[in-house]
Amino acid sequence: MESTTSIVQIKGIRDGLLATFMDVPWLEQRNALMIQINERAAFFQGARLAMDVGSQPLKVNDLVDLRDWLSERNITLWAVISESPTTETTAQLLGLATRISKPRPEETRHVHESVPSDSALFVSKTVRSGTRIEYPGTIVVFGDVNPGAEIVAEGNVIVWGRVRGVIHAGAKGDRSAFICALDLSANQLRIADESSAMLKPQKDPKPEIASINGEGKLQAELWHTGETTIRK
Repeated sequence: MESTTSIVQIKGIRDGLLATFMDVPWLEQRNALMIQINERAAFFQGARLAMDVGSQPLKVNDLVDLRDWLSERNITLWAVISESPTTETTAQLLGLATRISKPRPEETRHVHESVPSDSALFVSKTVRSGTRIEYPGTIVVFGDVNPGAEIVAEGNVIVWGRVRGVIHAGAKGDRSAFICALDLSANQLRIADESSAMLKPQKDPKPEIASINGEGKLQAELWHTGETTIRK
């Protein structure tokens, strides 16, 4: 049996995420996508998804059922690309796009392990949906981290903006790492092996710092003050 990652590959594109399927029956394509989404629910939260289904002929019910399933998980299906005239017509009937911008491979950034662990990577832009940035030190973002984006650092993560994606600090087990942001409305925060539930957006957001407290739990408190505002 083919693995789900060989049946469907997920890449970041200009407008969100692109799922590209290998040439197998639609039921296998759909199930592989569902499995990946269920396994990485926080990453896909709030994402805009396009699909390239190759020559697969899909009818209205096929796409409506999947679109509804995705919508229940806060994922928007906005485009379907196919070599099949049937699928293209179906997508157009449902108001879905049938053309997209080309993938942006530079959106996924991996940094060589030889970088000193006490160094920092500075990202001077908003991190968009579909982007995953990994670094064996601290990551500083001057911008927002959008839904569907993922930041993974072995050190700390500092975001001079709003966090709505997934942040993982201390990725190699450093429980002293921390996460700072002007607005922590994240899909998920992780420090070492501790993780938070999805944080609710704040009506009046204030800068916060998340860390592992003395009881071994991940909590957030006001940045640069001693007042604790534990988030649930």
